[in-house]
Amino acid sequence: MHSSLSGTAAATALAAALALACSDAPSPTSESPASSEAARAGGAPKITSQRSGTVNRLQAVSPVSPHVVWASGVGGTYTVTTDGGRTWRAGVVPGAELLQFRDVEGVSAKVAYLLSAGVGEESRIYKTTDGGDTWQLQFKNRDPSGFYDCFAFWSEDRGVVMSDAVDGRFPVRRTENGRFWKDIGDRLPPAQAGEAAFAASGTCVATQGEQRAWIATGAAPEARILATTDGGDSWRSYGTPIVQGTPASGIFTVAFRDESHGILAGGDLEAPDRRSKNVAVSSDGGKTWTLAARTPFPGAAYGLSYVPSRNPGPLNKTVVITGPGGAAWSPDEGETWHRIREVRDFWAVGFANRHHGWLVGTEGRILKVNFPRPDGTADVSGF
Repeated sequence: MHSSLSGTAAATALAAALALACSDAPSPTSESPASSEAARAGGAPKITSQRSGTVNRLQAVSPVSPHVVWASGVGGTYTVTTDGGRTWRAGVVPGAELLQFRDVEGVSAKVAYLLSAGVGEESRIYKTTDGGDTWQLQFKNRDPSGFYDCFAFWSEDRGVVMSDAVDGRFPVRRTENGRFWKDIGDRLPPAQAGEAAFAASGTCVATQGEQRAWIATGAAPEARILATTDGGDSWRSYGTPIVQGTPASGIFTVAFRDESHGILAGGDLEAPDRRSKNVAVSSDGGKTWTLAARTPFPGAAYGLSYVPSRNPGPLNKTVVITGPGGAAWSPDEGETWHRIREVRDFWAVGFANRHHGWLVGTEGRILKVNFPRPDGTADVSGF
């Protein structure tokens, strides 16, 4: 989303949100329980601080495995670990020192994509195939009104990148070979006036399987989900019930655990101190959405992630959500939330599995998130 959007109110709100997100926050005690109630139930995650190698704000995280994780942020920054977070190696992409890498897609220890969000030529996509030693510029936006927000991938070579609307059209792009990004905007529904995505955590687009994807929007009269079931060849739009209707409100983040069940969240940047109707769930592939419980922290939710589980059933409904005002987890896909104590100003969250997840945020901070086994014991095999 443009920092200015279509009015000064939105600019003021976004500036306030950015200031809030950059405020100092106490680091949680290593291995601290998320909440007393959940801890007594044996389900709360354990939180461990890690050293990212940078003090720049991190806005996106992409776990590839329990060992390999990529994260990215402002100042052209990326950081990567290959040992589960024992050590992180941070770097800056040459020539991108002023860019904000608001999304990252890790493929392996060697291969990753970075998306910088910004107006005009500040929106770019880079790719590395040698672990970050070198980066190839794959795409640079030439439209001075364009602003690319986030991307998601079906496979190493197939992905889609979302842009704010320009003249009533979404100039969304797709790659089918991991090299060239082609405009498929004519395949999407027309945009509402001012409609955009929020480039907060790199999760305004979600993919599932080989063909399905969902794009989350806001900053318009209606906050919508744009969905495809054929790899981006065609798209349909669906309404949602969360807070919306202003240039500073709508959906910030969306995720699906299978082709039918998904969760979205967002909020209103003009109300950083208030809770709102900001979470909704779907059980029909995103066609209809029902309000879930509000996040227990104030302000907008910037990012969320399902916590993958090998076992079918209730464990697959675990979700972690985060924003400048705090972080929380849900064992039941948003029916109830447990606040994670002393955790705030984290923008994004992602998981490799139930025992290996990461929160990233301001001042280069990274937290390892480890949910216990069903018997209540924590996994200690990874750092």
